[in-house]
Amino acid sequence: MIWVVCVLLLFIFQTATILIGEYKRPSKTVAWLFVLFIFPIIGFLMYYFLAKEYTQRKTVRRKGRRRSSETRHQWLGMGSHNLERMEESHYQLFEDSRLCGLLHNIPGSAISPNNRVDVLRNADITYESMLEAIERAEKHIHFEFYTIRHDAIGNRFQEALIRKAMQGVKVRVIYDGIGSYSLSNAYINKFKQAGIEIYPFLRPLIAFFDKRINYRNHRKIIVIDGLVGFVGGINIGDEYLGGDPKLGFWRDTHLKLHGDSVYYLQTTFMTDWLFVSGERLTDNSMFPEHHESKTSLVQVISSGPDAYWDAIQEMFFAGIVAAKKRVYMTTPYFIPDASITMALKTAVLSGVDVRIILPYKADSRIVQYASRSYLLELMQAGVQFYLYRKGFMHAKVMIVDHMMATVGTANVDMRSFFSNFELNAVMFNRDVIDRLEADFWTDLKDSEELKLTEFEQRSRLEKGKEVIARLLSPLF
Repeated sequence: MIWVVCVLLLFIFQTATILIGEYKRPSKTVAWLFVLFIFPIIGFLMYYFLAKEYTQRKTVRRKGRRRSSETRHQWLGMGSHNLERMEESHYQLFEDSRLCGLLHNIPGSAISPNNRVDVLRNADITYESMLEAIERAEKHIHFEFYTIRHDAIGNRFQEALIRKAMQGVKVRVIYDGIGSYSLSNAYINKFKQAGIEIYPFLRPLIAFFDKRINYRNHRKIIVIDGLVGFVGGINIGDEYLGGDPKLGFWRDTHLKLHGDSVYYLQTTFMTDWLFVSGERLTDNSMFPEHHESKTSLVQVISSGPDAYWDAIQEMFFAGIVAAKKRVYMTTPYFIPDASITMALKTAVLSGVDVRIILPYKADSRIVQYASRSYLLELMQAGVQFYLYRKGFMHAKVMIVDHMMATVGTANVDMRSFFSNFELNAVMFNRDVIDRLEADFWTDLKDSEELKLTEFEQRSRLEKGKEVIARLLSPLF
């Protein structure tokens, strides 16, 4: 009888720990309690190592404040005249004052006026543009990706970066320890032998014992000489060129930026570099003068678990709420939190045309089941979902009226919004928005609409899988 009481007390202790630790996010609480119920001891160990809030770490909070202050100071020192001019004028750019107010108040980010934006469709075009920009580098190359593969395209980038390093260009590389877990030591050592500094954001083993394995750097950044930058959904790997036999053709969107917005990509890389290497990059050449005119307005927004704002999630929410006519999205993973779900329902019930393209082929079955568990409620409200049939849809795009569009690394899921380090660019000029809309309609032709009547007829087994995946969805 005593052992029964001990087991019960242990279970109560584990349950109470989860309830106290996750009280701010009820959906996450339910997910961890479900795991604990299925795996009583193992589930608690998983919670201990995976679920600790990043910002609960005093060293992280302290370092996060210091890094933000330093990089913000660098930007103010190099480009404050641009920032001040934009803050005085950009309130007249928006039809919705609430959206304008939220974007204006996002810490460490401003709408910059002097930019040129090139929309790059799919990896073949994007890789060639990246490699061409790397070849033109004269002073430094900053190269940061969630996933870098030791494969054919990975070798091409490595050769290009090593060639520039041998020419005297300073090359710095960051990769995520989880996203690039299969990266070989031989590949990494080849960089080091060429004098290139390369660091993992978090090594998997260290992240596990430091209780940060759930937090990943999902950013994709290239900055060339502080003048040209790349950001979007494409990592470095053959699968993005259609090399995955399961997924086939890979549909994605990336951006090439010139002008003020590149300074924000630069400061984001600098904060990550300080974290991984301990080195403060303070060279004035990081922010050279450019000659881009006022052709495109861009705001670069970063978010992560070390910040007090969920800036990208709040940008998505404010954009959807501000919509008057349309919201178009493409995303490979769709696991919205309650606020995004309510925003989408409110928009469509208010007469907004809401269309979302998801992949028909999935690279994760459990994530696909979790995504589909959210569809019925939204479809009943009037949201139109389409399944991309040509290959795997990996583009991360949202278009709101002719007012704004965003492209970046963040998926419409809770991991991207609350756990990952992400980076999105928000554009406000009609020509860029029109280009992204044209791509959306092209993708729509390669997609099949998911009909409500057919979706309601899926089997009980499918519904059961969705329920389980939904319960666990806040964890992935």
